Amino acid sequence: MFTLTRSEHNPILSPTKDHPWEAAAAFNGCPIIHNKDLYLVYRAMSEPQLLREPHIRMSVIARAKEMKEKRHFTDRKVLVKPDAAFDKFGCEDPRVTRLDDKYYIFYTALGGYPFSAENIRTAVAISKDLDTITEKHQITPFNSKGIAMFPERINGKIGLLLTVNTDHPPDDICYAEFEKPEDMWSPEYWAEWMKNLDAHKISIRRWPDDHLELGAAPVKTELGWLVVYSHIQKYGSDHVVFGIEVVLLDLKNPRNVIGRTKGPFMVPDAYYELIGQVPNIVFPSGALIRDDKLEIYYGATDTYCAVATIPLDNLLKSITGHEKTLVTRFPGNPIIAPRPGFAWEARGTLNPAAIDLDGSIHLLYRAAADNNISTLGYARSEDGLSIDERSDKPAYFPRMDFEKMGCEDPRLVPIGDRIYMSYTAYDGVTPCVAVTSITRKDFLAKKWGAWTEPQVITPPGIANKDSTFLPETVNGKYMVFHRVNESVCVDFLNSLDFSKDRINECIEILSPRRGMWDGGKVGLAAPPVKTKEGWLMLYHGVSWSTTYRVGAVLLDLKDPTIVKARTVIPLFEPHAEYEHKGIVPNVVFPCGFVVRGKTAFMYYGAADNVIGVATMKVSALLKTLET
Repeated sequence: MFTLTRSEHNPILSPTKDHPWEAAAAFNGCPIIHNKDLYLVYRAMSEPQLLREPHIRMSVIARAKEMKEKRHFTDRKVLVKPDAAFDKFGCEDPRVTRLDDKYYIFYTALGGYPFSAENIRTAVAISKDLDTITEKHQITPFNSKGIAMFPERINGKIGLLLTVNTDHPPDDICYAEFEKPEDMWSPEYWAEWMKNLDAHKISIRRWPDDHLELGAAPVKTELGWLVVYSHIQKYGSDHVVFGIEVVLLDLKNPRNVIGRTKGPFMVPDAYYELIGQVPNIVFPSGALIRDDKLEIYYGATDTYCAVATIPLDNLLKSITGHEKTLVTRFPGNPIIAPRPGFAWEARGTLNPAAIDLDGSIHLLYRAAADNNISTLGYARSEDGLSIDERSDKPAYFPRMDFEKMGCEDPRLVPIGDRIYMSYTAYDGVTPCVAVTSITRKDFLAKKWGAWTEPQVITPPGIANKDSTFLPETVNGKYMVFHRVNESVCVDFLNSLDFSKDRINECIEILSPRRGMWDGGKVGLAAPPVKTKEGWLMLYHGVSWSTTYRVGAVLLDLKDPTIVKARTVIPLFEPHAEYEHKGIVPNVVFPCGFVVRGKTAFMYYGAADNVIGVATMKVSALLKTLET
């Protein structure tokens, strides 16, 4: 598990009219250390050349120097110009590596127009000082992009990664090695190399229509070569998603994959990644390790340079499988299942709320009858795992017209001497959020007739679900969570008198990340738990494949509308048979989260049929949310 944090200074480089050669764009930057200073070598693009045919935006390769204040750059100048036959229509997307006191700047060379697979090649420019280019060479005689050199020799040889057939898909990231630099631009070498292309491929494609391209030059770690690359889903369709991933290659044989991320850990989300010359693009172009973090430099919307960081140790543990198991299923799962002879829960028992009172964890779970109308059943556990008591009749059932087709997915929060239950009330047309409450004393005495008359707190005619309250006020107001459409929203109420105060705003705090595991929709799972680092909140995410998984976010203590950290990969996902097979397959859906000492208990519905419990150490979960 790990998190990704975009720099607060993003975009770190933007186009400027002060330099005509970068008036339209400054993007796809690659960092390199020179004389102890960090330089960013990047693609710069002019406005269309109106007095020259063709009227295209011309790309050059420029460089900028980082100031003492990190993420701020100055001294911007052109480094590589399109002045050779093989790059006369543009120099794009540099990756720079230092080897033997020289800087090798690899780039995409455009040698013809209109652009096609026949005139897009790779090239290299060589410099000793990042000010003057001493020589340039075309590298590949065939279509390729995304090329970079390893920063040291491997088994005595120079190593390259390159992306072959980028404009004649399917493309592949491949490995090549050379005895001496001159071999890199030898047509004879490449002719021989292409005869056995399949042997050079690094197999990391997931789906046939995925598009791959090398992002950053390899970065050396103790465990292997860390390579950041672009993994584009549904390439060529109207639903294309640009994602960023990482693969770890063997130090001695980079053709061997040691580990990789489970899916994209970054997709377009920030405004500068959504709006620009080419909307909805994040494209990795450089990486380095600094302050125990992997810094990933990337282009945003083919307009800006930006950077994001990942704690290195967490990343490496995640992709190598050395990460300790964070969430442990109870071997006795499922702890609650439909019982023969109880018609009110015959179709399924699922999605339990949980609250810890007087030495027991109390569950209110959704129980579906054969007519698919849901009521809420009661169960109690002293150790949090085994069920010690379970009711024969519903503890809560529909009483009002707005919930005549069911009371679903409850969450319980203690506020003062009362316990507030929010749930999805369904009238058969539009789900809404309803709230009722009961005194702590009556709850423990199981006086279920003491529930107050439920009141709808969401606007009419708008589907709303997944609601709960923060157990403490924020600046004197009650913070209520809810889900509208695909996102988690909040609002603030002056009181808990729902005849006067109801939800009328959707302050969005969490949205789907298109192309990632939570790209379809997200919803609050259980009431947030207060820690020293922030409010710990679980949420469910749904992918394009409709699998339900669980993630975690950390909300700011003073302003819980601020998401401080969010898990990049799922915290929990369907694995056991009872989570894969049921009324709705491939679903884990928690509504209860209770902390006892150092251990958290997560109660969840599995495949909309049974209930399970899983445990985790709070400290370990918080560590994964470090930024």
